[in-house]
Amino acid sequence: MRIIIIRCFYWSGISVSQSQLNELFLSQHTVLLRTLQRMVGNACTAEDLLQDTYLRVTRALTERSVEHLAPFVYQTARNLALDHLRAQRIQARTMIDNVPPDTLRNIVQPHSNAEDITHARRLLERIDASLADLTARQQAIFTLNRLQGCSYPEIAAQLGVSASTVQKELKLVMAICTEVASRHDVN
Repeated sequence: MRIIIIRCFYWSGISVSQSQLNELFLSQHTVLLRTLQRMVGNACTAEDLLQDTYLRVTRALTERSVEHLAPFVYQTARNLALDHLRAQRIQARTMIDNVPPDTLRNIVQPHSNAEDITHARRLLERIDASLADLTARQQAIFTLNRLQGCSYPEIAAQLGVSASTVQKELKLVMAICTEVASRHDVN
């Protein structure tokens, strides 16, 4: 890490902001690395994220000036770590994408009895039918949030609606799912 910073420093007539970044990275390297390690739980990943942070901040400094460099560096590192964790969650959720649907339907808990299995299948069928009755926008919001892990602002930007609209629509969808589940448990 230090070699790359020093090389970047000597390569070009770097602005005062870039030299300040180099000094900041050299002085805060250990603290930044430990912070990232705590966030992602992996030393190698933390090192990669720290390198990405340096590159991202360097690129930002060529595009605009940054008044408060240290907070900007820490926020950039934090955002990259959160993006990494979000991507991991999404990957973990979607690992079953390549498994045929029939195989997924046949996976049961080891201690499930036939009645529990039938009950769960009926519930899923009812929830699936209820979700099919939603508007296209509601289905998109549900899929983007619950299956792809997108935040309200990300969904709002993608669909061209406000974040509060996303929140209201998702609340409605979840209320429908809860109602279907509660009616199913009574029957």
